[in-house]
Amino acid sequence: MAVDYTVIVVYLAGMLAMGWWGMRRAKSKSEFLVAGRRLGPWMYSGTMAAIVLGGASTIGGVGLGYQYGLSGAWMVFTIGLGLLALSVFFSARIARLKVYTVSEMLDLRYGGRAGVISGVVMWAYTLMLAVTSTIAYATIFDVLFDMNRTLAIVLGGSIVVAYSTLGGMWSITLTDMVQFVVKTIGVLLLLLPIAVVKAGGFGEMRAKLPTEYFDPLGIGGETIFTYVLIYTFGMLIGQDIWQRVFTARSDKVARYGGTVAGTYCLVYAIAGAVIGTAAKVMYPKLPSADAAFATIVKDELPMGVRGLVLAAALAAVMSTSSGALIACATVANNDIWSRLRGAVRSDGGDEPHDEVKGNRAFILIMGVGVILIAIALNDVVEALTVAYNLLVGGLLVPILGGLLWRRGTAPGALAAVAAGGLSVIGLMWGYGILANQPVYYGLLTSLAVYVAVSLATKPTDAAVLAAWRERLAGRGTEESPAPVAV
Repeated sequence: MAVDYTVIVVYLAGMLAMGWWGMRRAKSKSEFLVAGRRLGPWMYSGTMAAIVLGGASTIGGVGLGYQYGLSGAWMVFTIGLGLLALSVFFSARIARLKVYTVSEMLDLRYGGRAGVISGVVMWAYTLMLAVTSTIAYATIFDVLFDMNRTLAIVLGGSIVVAYSTLGGMWSITLTDMVQFVVKTIGVLLLLLPIAVVKAGGFGEMRAKLPTEYFDPLGIGGETIFTYVLIYTFGMLIGQDIWQRVFTARSDKVARYGGTVAGTYCLVYAIAGAVIGTAAKVMYPKLPSADAAFATIVKDELPMGVRGLVLAAALAAVMSTSSGALIACATVANNDIWSRLRGAVRSDGGDEPHDEVKGNRAFILIMGVGVILIAIALNDVVEALTVAYNLLVGGLLVPILGGLLWRRGTAPGALAAVAAGGLSVIGLMWGYGILANQPVYYGLLTSLAVYVAVSLATKPTDAAVLAAWRERLAGRGTEESPAPVAV
């Protein structure tokens, strides 16, 4: 394993080195939080694919393939569909807004009254997303080094917190690009063909497995529908995803670069399901479907290649973890703390402060909090489900309504967030946290309340809508276009 260990150590050292390099680039709030809004198509596509394809998409995607066969691709496939929908229909408008958070977009659209509650919901979602990614380090480092769970979480989490705190989005973008390349080589170019060959080829796989393993809908229509609601729609409104859209140097980069990343996700989804199906042929009696990835890597891959593929799994987890962490810190600082600080200051003044230093401090604080929560929780599937249900049930309608329906109003948006969120919480209490019904009915409640209250209240002020249209057109922003293209 010495060669494999060397590959992993070099990879981790490279992540820290890029964090140090990114620190030298991040001299302003824009540079630190959104990479100066100047990523070109190549870097934008790579970093967008890296953020959405995390440990759940890699280890979990292979596990679903092991359990359900080719239809196990649907979870990651719906993530790709969501990214494609965001890129084709909304990303250009989002990029032209020149904001930093989803809540800022709501404030612009509805007149500065809808962002506070949404900030709290978005913060909870990004926090739990970062926690679940951090917990995944325990699984990977256990395979690599037979390491204690707490030590593994502290080691993996500390590296992500370190490079994210040092250079912000610049560091995360650079590390994401490396992680994208490592995942492509490790999973698509190495593990996929090796797994199929070791399983005896597709003919042997078909002969040894039940026919439902090759049914595209074998996982079940209701499950696929739930994946669409949670993951496809979640891609449209998550702060971690929007913050990457904000890094594009133009609306065209956001649209076409995101389309490339979404297409890559579809390929990645199919690859994970095929690898899992091959693992089922080789190891039909594994105690857990999620053990399929680690088992096939440990037992079937040659020295060196094994280290690279495990680095790919580590890369998948780190990319999601770092993206969720900076999103969580950005929302906490810009949407929650800055508003509280503004409310406390009765004189209405604004003390001069170093915005990069402040955002860096919030990443460090949120990162330490994420590590501590990850150590305390053994299984956060339920917590992440709560966060996703609140995100989709409470925020999807007011966000998409603001983008698509001119008649939507601030009271309608606030009522939709409250009604959708409370409905989801109440229904989870009744049906169970992991049930599908809470997000179904919560979303319908949010939509009904949004439309009814918006129609029953005074239309949004014409001046607010005029300013909103100016921002959507890319005019009226305080930031000037970045002169440097990357």
